[in-house]
This record gives sequence, C-alpha cells and structure tokens, in this order.
Amino acid sequence: MPPSIHVVAAVLEDERGRVLIAQRPPGKSLAGAWEFPGGKLKPGEGRVEGLARELHEELGIELEHARPLIRFRHRYPELEVELDAWRVTRWQGEPQGLEGQAIDWQPPAALLDYGLLPADAPILGALRLPSLVLVTPPGAPAGEGEFLDALEASVVGCGVSAAAERDLLVVLRRPDLEPADLLELAAGAACRLDGSGARLLLHGDPKVLGPLLLEPPAPLRARLAGVLAGLHSPSRFLSGLAGRPVPPEWLFGVSCHDAAELAAANAARADYAFLGNLEPSASHPGRPGIGWEAFTALVDELPLPVYAIGGLGPEDLPAAWSAGGQGIAAIQALWRGIRWEI
Repeated sequence: MPPSIHVVAAVLEDERGRVLIAQRPPGKSLAGAWEFPGGKLKPGEGRVEGLARELHEELGIELEHARPLIRFRHRYPELEVELDAWRVTRWQGEPQGLEGQAIDWQPPAALLDYGLLPADAPILGALRLPSLVLVTPPGAPAGEGEFLDALEASVVGCGVSAAAERDLLVVLRRPDLEPADLLELAAGAACRLDGSGARLLLHGDPKVLGPLLLEPPAPLRARLAGVLAGLHSPSRFLSGLAGRPVPPEWLFGVSCHDAAELAAANAARADYAFLGNLEPSASHPGRPGIGWEAFTALVDELPLPVYAIGGLGPEDLPAAWSAGGQGIAAIQALWRGIRWEI
C-alpha cells in the first residue's frame, strides 16, 4: 500500500470567469505540469486553515471565504493523494507566484487541453457544473404551451432566487413521451431557454436517446443548438451499455441510490450523478430519506460530482456542499407555475 497524503487545492475565479492555475517549477516532481494551487496539509492542521496557509505562502493572498467543491483519492504508482478541492469565493490581495511558479488565468473550457495534472481532472469536471439542477415533473401537463411557460418561469426563478455560481442544468424528464416527441419538446424548450444560461439534458435510456442526441432530425438541429447539452439516465439503463454513450463535449448524468450504482456511473464515465432520496419526497412516497451522514459516506473520496436529490431546495445548498456534494437537484422546490401529481 503506497503512502497517502492529504492535499488541499484552491479554485479561484476572477470577474471574467477565468480560473487561476499554477505551473510546477523545476526541481519538483511533475515539473512543468499545471495544477490548481494548494499543497499538503501539515499534521493536525485543519482543512480551511491549511488552505489559507497555502494561499498565503504560494500566492501572497489572504483567504476570506471558501466552500468545499469536491474531495476524492487519486493513486499514483508510488503515492496515494487525497485531493480536497475548495472553491475560493473571496480573498484579499493580488495573486503572485511567490515560489517561482508561473501562474495564469484561463477559462475552464480552455483547461481541458492545457496540460493539467491527471489528478486535477475531477476538479475541472466539478468546476464545469452548476450548483443547481432543475428536474421537470414527469406527469403530463394540459398542453405543451403550458409546460413550456412553467419551464421558462422556473428557470427565471432559479436564476433570481438561488444565486447559482454557474448556469443551470435542466433535466427534461417526460416518460409519457416517445423519444421523437421528447426531442420535439426539447426543441421547443430550447427556443424558450436560449440566452438564459440554462443547459438542457434529455432524460431516458442512453441507448435510445444517445443516437438522437448526436444526430437529431435536420429540422430540429438549429433550434436545439446551444441549449441541448447532453443526457441523463436512470442507473438501470447502464447495464449493457458499451462505454460512455456521448462524446466528452456532451454532459452525461446518472440517477443513483447506492454505492454500487455510483460505482457503475463512475465506470461509465458519467460527468455527475444524482444520489437520493435525501429526505422524504412526493416523488418517492413512503421511502425514508438516507440523510446527510449516509450521503457523505457514499460520496466521500469519489472522483465524481454528486448532487443530492429528494425533498431539498436551494436553502439546502450549504448542507450539500458541506456533505461533499456538488449541489442539489430538485423537482417541486424549483418548479413554478402549473402543478400536477408526480
């Protein structure tokens, strides 16, 4: 068993949405590679305390506020690293490379090809995702226009009330529709959401929806462009799936309920997972919630962003972050306008 160290890493973001990365200087292992700034905790040192110390020593800035982003283990042949990444939201001072390291500000999308350390890939994955996911109610409304009105109002409401750090994901869950009809509804939704910052994901069997997502009918392509961003699948559909169903530029999410399903989602190279239900909810009547302690035990050290779902709302975001989650996914707490039984 290789030795293990606990490393804290900081994700600093400027007013233009760029994040700070640092290059490992000559003389250090993996010299020349780029990484998120941070370093090894000292014995007995608290996580936030160590993060503040590293930022002061490496960059000359004073930490004011940070919250957990993702925590996982990465194994090198000679070393196991527990990587503990934090989103730094406020600091004092101008970052400088005080240890001889080059630093640079880059948009998150550019970091995919920037030569980041392999261990930092899950941090980048978490950084690409928002804190909130809106899941549409699965019951059929009176008509498509009413549904799209409610969807548009819900997206606007999320942007105002939740103050999400990044754009919103919307999972279009309509099991009452055939795949072709779901894609048609997605095209209508895309027109309503264009310019809102929301990204739309289709919900269902990836073996069926994957081909439709990659090659939509020609009349719908222009309407879907820029808003349709991927697909979300219940974990039961992972069986028999030959690899990741969409290319890396598309998002792929999985709904999970236990450790085995989370492991399957990670093996399928999902970008994120849902885990729940956390609390009793209308969509799972009679099923008790797993609670935050069990949630943390399941996601701790998993290199996959996980959203808590089930009986939660935007007010539960701090609890989700503290428990190791990416954020929360919700139906009723985020859905506005029309109501029907789910």
